[in-house]
Amino acid sequence: MEDDSKNTPAHADQNNPSTFHIETPRNEEGVDNEKPPPLPPRPTNLNLLREGSYIAAESPPNTKLLSRPKLQSTPTIALSRPDIHTQSHPDGSTETYATPKQSTPSGKSWSGLGSVRRLRLRDGSDGDDSASIRSYAPTLEAGGELASLLGENFDSSRQDPGWKTLEAQFEAAGLTDCFNYEEDENLSRFEEEFDELGELDSEGTNEGELLDAWSAKRKHFLILSSAGKPIYSRHGDDNVISGYVAVIQTIISFYENSGDQLRCFTASGVRFVVMAQGPLYLVAISKIGESDAQLRIQLEALYMQILSTLTLPKLIHFFSNRPSTDLRRPLQGTEPLLSALADSFTRGSPPILLSALECLRLRKSQRQVINNTLLGKRCDALLYGLVVAGGRLVSVVRPRRHSLHPSDLQLIFNMLFEAEGIKAGGGENWIPLCLPGFNKNGYLYMYVSFISNQDEEQSEEQSEAARPDEVAILLISANKESFYDLRNMRDGVVEELEKNGSMALIKSAIGQGRFVATDIVPGTVLKHFLYKSRANVQFTMPAYEPHYTSLLAKRRLLSLYHKIHASMHAKNAHLKVQHCISRDSASLAWVTPVFELYCVAGPNASRNALAQSANRIVQWARREEERVFIIGGAVGLPL
Repeated sequence: MEDDSKNTPAHADQNNPSTFHIETPRNEEGVDNEKPPPLPPRPTNLNLLREGSYIAAESPPNTKLLSRPKLQSTPTIALSRPDIHTQSHPDGSTETYATPKQSTPSGKSWSGLGSVRRLRLRDGSDGDDSASIRSYAPTLEAGGELASLLGENFDSSRQDPGWKTLEAQFEAAGLTDCFNYEEDENLSRFEEEFDELGELDSEGTNEGELLDAWSAKRKHFLILSSAGKPIYSRHGDDNVISGYVAVIQTIISFYENSGDQLRCFTASGVRFVVMAQGPLYLVAISKIGESDAQLRIQLEALYMQILSTLTLPKLIHFFSNRPSTDLRRPLQGTEPLLSALADSFTRGSPPILLSALECLRLRKSQRQVINNTLLGKRCDALLYGLVVAGGRLVSVVRPRRHSLHPSDLQLIFNMLFEAEGIKAGGGENWIPLCLPGFNKNGYLYMYVSFISNQDEEQSEEQSEAARPDEVAILLISANKESFYDLRNMRDGVVEELEKNGSMALIKSAIGQGRFVATDIVPGTVLKHFLYKSRANVQFTMPAYEPHYTSLLAKRRLLSLYHKIHASMHAKNAHLKVQHCISRDSASLAWVTPVFELYCVAGPNASRNALAQSANRIVQWARREEERVFIIGGAVGLPL
């Protein structure tokens, strides 16, 4: 009888139908016709999984080690294990890509390598918590050397695979990479942002038009009491905003009743940031794309502007007796100050963004002469003395161990150079003022005098607000009866400044305007930059011209600064250097314990060109530090 197995080469396992067994032909004695191949010799040692080679069983003891590839220590299905890189975007999304495995660098060369976001060492261990883009390259420490700081940092020969892959993406995508910031369509027709809405007619027929115009604004600031009464709105009157205020108050109350505090939310692509300060709620509504932290700083400045008029004890007193108090009557007359401050935020304000002041560039010896003049003419009632020109600080006299807070000076500059009507009284003013950074519980008294108004004939329109090229002397005292003492001091200071030529130097520096980037680095690719000295809480920047002349162009530039600043200072970011590129520009941010630098160039600028220009600017700033910044100022007697 013929064996059925010859006709049935394979059959299914009854216990596991998905498994098939292949039967091999057998001879009449039931022995397989084909013998399996012999097994390879087993190793006689345990060096197989170690680096290097192995010794075969048949090899003599002194056989030379044979080279073999290093075995993988982790399971993989890849032919060669790749490096996995994760890219984090400003909007919170991430992108992962792989690059071919490179040879393991030695310990000496490892310090020159970095990754795109968080660094992972080749052995699989996590890097330091502060590791970031190029964080393993040398960075500036206090008192460290500046030479060639970024020259090695962006050397193409020492780039890791992540950066090389980015270069390939740049070329393939036409210089539009994963760092690309989307164009903000809300900035179209930005020139209309500051137009007034108008008033509701007696019959209310234009209410729909007013609501549409209000909704079309890119940015709003609302201030309301805890009882829901509107106090201030940048756009629209009570007839327009009452419905919106009621909705916002309802949302805030809902969270408060549940034991929570509403801080921010997004609706239809619009960001809402809410800040509670005592009996007040301050709300920022923005379509421009600023971060929550930046909007909170702006709301804090508006709150400080209110305190500068009322002081904190008076504000609390109003609402402790009557929670439904209408605060608009006590704040009557301060709406232009609040609106000027809000408009500066909408246009873009480098001092607010950096929380720093800008100083007029003068030689150290020239500034010292001005300081000595203020000290020589100082009266007993003087607390602070300042010389301000074109919205930039020239000189300051302060008590020992006391300094004016930058936020206080920004309030003063906003009052002098942004708001209208401050020059009433022939350029001479006596203003009771609370400086919250100095003392939010009481008033100081500020004497203001505009020098150019005394020397030049001005039209009636020019006398309503300070011109940007005017020189002002500010004398602050805690004594409300010191007006005439401070006026006499002002007369002596102006006379001495005219005599020693300092006044002419100040006006000449104002007339020259800001420098341009090519004055510092000839032939540089940079169009603009912001450099902040963190120790002095001061910054410097070149002129906007010739690249950013229109209001819209300046707003786009400041929007870029806001985005890279938010990326560098985001919670748990720990970035030191960041290179961003978009269709219209390339930018570089560099933050150290000593300074912050944000620079912008054209879209075709390479990283090496940006890095070299940034390094030159840092060297220039350290060399010209005593010209562009006020180091210490003039110190008077202690309080």
